[in-house]
Amino acid sequence: MNEKTKHQLMRQRELLKGYHASDVGWEESDETQKFAQPPLFLDKGGEKISLPPYEQTALKSYSITQLFENRKSVRAYRDEDVTLDQLSYLLWATQGVKKIVGRQKKAGFRTVPSAGCRHAFETYLIINRVAGLKPGIYHYVASEHQIECLTQEIDHELLLEAVESQKFAAEAPVVFVWTAVPYRMEWRYVQKATKYLMVDAGYVCENLYLAAEAVGCGVCAIGAYNQDAMDELLFLPCGPSAEETYECAVLAASVGIS
Repeated sequence: MNEKTKHQLMRQRELLKGYHASDVGWEESDETQKFAQPPLFLDKGGEKISLPPYEQTALKSYSITQLFENRKSVRAYRDEDVTLDQLSYLLWATQGVKKIVGRQKKAGFRTVPSAGCRHAFETYLIINRVAGLKPGIYHYVASEHQIECLTQEIDHELLLEAVESQKFAAEAPVVFVWTAVPYRMEWRYVQKATKYLMVDAGYVCENLYLAAEAVGCGVCAIGAYNQDAMDELLFLPCGPSAEETYECAVLAASVGIS
């Protein structure tokens, strides 16, 4: 291993500690400086579609132990549509809002934990085959348990590039893509925000695995994706940005009937 690679790895390892060794001091957070709290949710302005109540979704009669035992990555799916009931349950299980508290400082309690209840993720769906929905790219409006359509035209060449030519993912009935709005976490945690975001992503994806097993679906997490292509596919800015509104893809997962 050459010295340049070693240096790069050392800097990446510092993220696991929540800071870079080269950082000088710690900046006071925007929260403590009384800067306005960033919005808890994003609304992309698309046509809203209400989802079926997640409580009505038929679940397998599994114990929690069976869910843990059966959970695995699935890359081959049946030639069947995912149902709207299944999709509703998976969205609720991964980013559903249980309650919103606070007046001056608001917090949304969800079905997954998050550092400081900051919940910096947004959920996008690349839908190829969901019964009752036209193919397209959708965004989950978590606060209302709705989805909004961003486009009904999928650039399949760009999608294949986005998932690094993994055909099973590009052709899956649904691809979940989680994006991060880093400032939601940085507003409170500044330099530690990146580490907390990485940890939070694991919570969300594991909930998808377990919930999918409960409704008869299979999941495969996709960490190997093309950043610029995925961001372009979701109409997000490519490349770095210091803007508070900056958003980028951080993790994806294919979903189908197992």
